[in-house]
Amino acid sequence: MMNRSQIVKYLHRIGIEKAQSPDLRFLAALQKQHLLNVPFENLDIRRGREIVLDCDSLYKKIVLERRGGYCYELNGLFCKLLRELGYSVDMLSARVFNSAGILSQEFDHMTLMVHLDNDYLVDVGFGDSSRKPIEMPGGETEDVSGKYRIKSNPEIESCFFLQKFTDQDWHPRYRFTTIPRELADFQGMNEYHQTSPESHFTQKSICTIATEEGRISLSDKFLTITEGTEKDKSPLPSGDHFKNYLKQYFDIEL
Repeated sequence: MMNRSQIVKYLHRIGIEKAQSPDLRFLAALQKQHLLNVPFENLDIRRGREIVLDCDSLYKKIVLERRGGYCYELNGLFCKLLRELGYSVDMLSARVFNSAGILSQEFDHMTLMVHLDNDYLVDVGFGDSSRKPIEMPGGETEDVSGKYRIKSNPEIESCFFLQKFTDQDWHPRYRFTTIPRELADFQGMNEYHQTSPESHFTQKSICTIATEEGRISLSDKFLTITEGTEKDKSPLPSGDHFKNYLKQYFDIEL
């Protein structure tokens, strides 16, 4: 459990002054503020530092050290916060579509489902994705990052797609089932993404965060600043520019 002090510090980390009633309006504010303040990043994986999936370790990293993380860390800890605030939340397993339209393995991604008067898909650990809860089973939403919807999978019971509207059509981002999972269920894929040369998380560094106007993304080779439909992608000069940009744009010092 998180104590009151930890909850307050977590809320302050994401720019929320105080806890409010566990309703849809506050849930939407929590999701948006989390995405605006906590980056999606794999810096520990690239440095060879083990990511341990327990709430104390995740809290220390994300809240006290003001770092980010990837899906198991971000959604894992956010799930804990939501439960402490009075929400009913399930961790869900998702399989991600790559650029060729091929599905990844089960437990490749963790997303969340929050139960209110209706159910909502909530995700703060997928990088560039919806900034609002999406109503189940067929909701649609739009924000500065794009237009998203949930589509049921008629071939598999309790299975759905998160889709994004791009190039004048709907394209799947990931497929998920509504079977409740536990944090420990993701440990195998958490280890895979830290150690396998086939995982994209071991191949290059990434740090990306939402902004009110768009997004800022930093990789080993590029700094990309997106504002609305405008995207400025600049090659990184040699030297310490990666570390300098981490500090400048993400307030991270390694």
